[in-house]
Amino acid sequence: MLREFYEEFTERNRGFISDRAQTELSHARILIAGCGSTGGAAVEPLTRLGVQDFVLVDVGEFELNNLNRQHAAFTDIGRHKAEVAARRVMEINPHARVEVVTDGITADNAQELVRRCSVVIDGVDVTERAGWRAKYRLHEAAARSRRPVLTGYDMAGTQYIRFYDYQKPGRRPFDGKITSAMVDRAVVWSLLFKAIPVRFIPLEMLRNAREHLGETDYSVPQLVYASLQFGALSARMTAEILAGEPVRRHVMVDVHRATRRAAGRWTATVQRPFTLLGGLRELASVARAR
Repeated sequence: MLREFYEEFTERNRGFISDRAQTELSHARILIAGCGSTGGAAVEPLTRLGVQDFVLVDVGEFELNNLNRQHAAFTDIGRHKAEVAARRVMEINPHARVEVVTDGITADNAQELVRRCSVVIDGVDVTERAGWRAKYRLHEAAARSRRPVLTGYDMAGTQYIRFYDYQKPGRRPFDGKITSAMVDRAVVWSLLFKAIPVRFIPLEMLRNAREHLGETDYSVPQLVYASLQFGALSARMTAEILAGEPVRRHVMVDVHRATRRAAGRWTATVQRPFTLLGGLRELASVARAR
């Protein structure tokens, strides 16, 4: 009965998802760390693609200002993000298996959570130092257990995904570009510039960062269509990883650029180096001051 359900459930995937990928998706356990705008966007596409076993991790509850981009309704305000995501999985596939972890990624649970999973989806928040500490623990555990990680950053109209192939031996967390000491001491903004190559940061985000570098309580604006891109892209990349297919290390989709007329794209290209130079100088100044 369960086999018949799954075959019909995934029938329309045929021809575009290989038999090997579909089989691997059906058996894989996927860890989604952070069920907000990034990780939360991956829950439904992965479920509909055929993943049946999830570990969903978060520490927060939905707030009203989450609803502009996150997968929640007004009635979900005050409810735990991982629990809401788990409910959505079961509503789509009642035969799925979902483990909910409400403590977040901690020093005590990171290694065991990662070890039991096939692929790690990193949607951990990066606007606060606590989030960076959890993110570093996640990548450290993945490097030790040799588990692949997909991590996403939505910036203005852009979704940037970085694939860390920790399946290969000897890989360091974040490929050595971020260390635990940096997570404890560096300015949060500077960690973003370490994690995301500057060439992938959209002009709008550079301007925004430059205007608010010195504000410790600033909340980074985020848009729904950038967030949704993570769900679509990470689902496809997960299927390819599980099937043993090569996956690009850097994937970027800029919705604003894709829909902007040619003149607007040219103007942004010309302005970019000047905005970048000014932003990096101010970032360095803020870092030295702290």
